[in-house]
Amino acid sequence: MSAPLRVLIVDDEAHARINLRLALQALPGWQVAGECASANAARALLATDSADIVLLDVQMPVETGLDLARELSRGDLPPLVIFVTAHRGHALDAFDVHALDYLVKPVSEERLRQALERAGALLRQRAAYTAALRQFVAPVPGYWREVTVRSVGRMDRVALADVRWIETAGNYVELHLPERTFLHRSTLAELERYLDPAEFLRIHRRILVRRALMASLRQVADGGCVLTLADGVELPVSERYVAGAKGALRA
Repeated sequence: MSAPLRVLIVDDEAHARINLRLALQALPGWQVAGECASANAARALLATDSADIVLLDVQMPVETGLDLARELSRGDLPPLVIFVTAHRGHALDAFDVHALDYLVKPVSEERLRQALERAGALLRQRAAYTAALRQFVAPVPGYWREVTVRSVGRMDRVALADVRWIETAGNYVELHLPERTFLHRSTLAELERYLDPAEFLRIHRRILVRRALMASLRQVADGGCVLTLADGVELPVSERYVAGAKGALRA
C-alpha cells in the first residue's frame, strides 16, 4: 500500500482548520501534515517538514495566501496549492499563482474529495508538473520549443512546432493548432521574446504566424492585405508588416 499523501492546512480561523482536518480524516489516503494560522507559520513548517498539498486560505492577516502560493511555486519541489476561501473574487488571481483548484467555503466533502483526487493524479506525475511549473517561474534561456497552458485543474504542454498562428485575445493569446485552439495567459509581446524569429513572423499587432505555412499574399478592396496559409486560413496583414510578409514569401 502506498504511503498517504500529506496535506498542510493553512487558515487563520480555528474552526475552518478543524472542519478541514475532520473532512480529511474521513478520506482514505490522506494525512494531515500540520495546521498553521498564518503564511509565516506555514513557511516555517515547510522549511523543516514536507507536504504534498497545501489547503490555503486567501485572506489572512499580515500576508495573504496568494503571496505564500507565489513563493512556494518557486521552490525546487513545490507542493500543490488548493485555495479554500470564503471569497469568490480571487479565483483568477489564484490561478495566476499556479493554484490547482479554488474551493469556496463552506466546502462540501464531495467537492474536497474531487479536488484531492485531482491533486493525487497530478502528484503521480510530479516530475512533469515540476518541470512545467519551472517554465512559468524561471524560463530556460534560448527559444522555447513548447509552452505549458493552464486551465482549471489541468496543465497541457503544447509543442510550438504544432502551432500554426498565435493571436491576441484580451489578456491571453490563442495558440492555433490544426485540431484545437489553446488559450494561454500571456501577452503577444511577452511570448514573442521566446519564439524563434526564423519560425514565427509578426504580420499584425495581434498576430504571429508560422513562416513555413505562409502561402500567398494579396491586396483586398480596402487597401489592406490578407495572408493565406497553406491550409487556406486567411489572416489580416497590417501595413507596417507587409514588407516583412513579402520578404518571407520570397525567401
